[in-house]
Amino acid sequence: MIRRSFLGIFASLGLTHQTVFANNGAAQARIEPLRLSDSEWKQRLTPKQYDVLRHEGTEPSHTSSLNTEKRKGVYHCAGCNLPLFTSDMKYDSGTGWPSFFTALPGAVLTKTDFKLILPRTEYHCARCEGHQGHVFTDGPPPTGKRFCNNGVALTFEGAV
Repeated sequence: MIRRSFLGIFASLGLTHQTVFANNGAAQARIEPLRLSDSEWKQRLTPKQYDVLRHEGTEPSHTSSLNTEKRKGVYHCAGCNLPLFTSDMKYDSGTGWPSFFTALPGAVLTKTDFKLILPRTEYHCARCEGHQGHVFTDGPPPTGKRFCNNGVALTFEGAV
């Protein structure tokens, strides 16, 4: 309990380095962080991807082809290709953005966002810390969560 208190204090001061582990059966696999310079990100990403992933922008609703994607497969972070969601986690939320009721274990990091004054839970890729979207509590069972994702922050790899 004391350790959690110290970690909470350091986290609030921005002094912790987050190490995330993905649950891969019985084994734990460390997700190595990907850190690039701003110019490297600009070379790697399209301008829309750069705005969303690196500057926490939001794409307009109903603009991503991934919103209506129905094939079986895996959704990856567009910044670093880390798998974040499977097609089995996706559902039609009616919001105009790709939505998922859960994420792959260890794939996303969350933080509180106060940009709209009221607190929201924002989530980022665990590898490159690219902004993906926000988590809301109006999702379907079994989690009741809605991971509302910017389509431009994702790539889709269909099942073979």
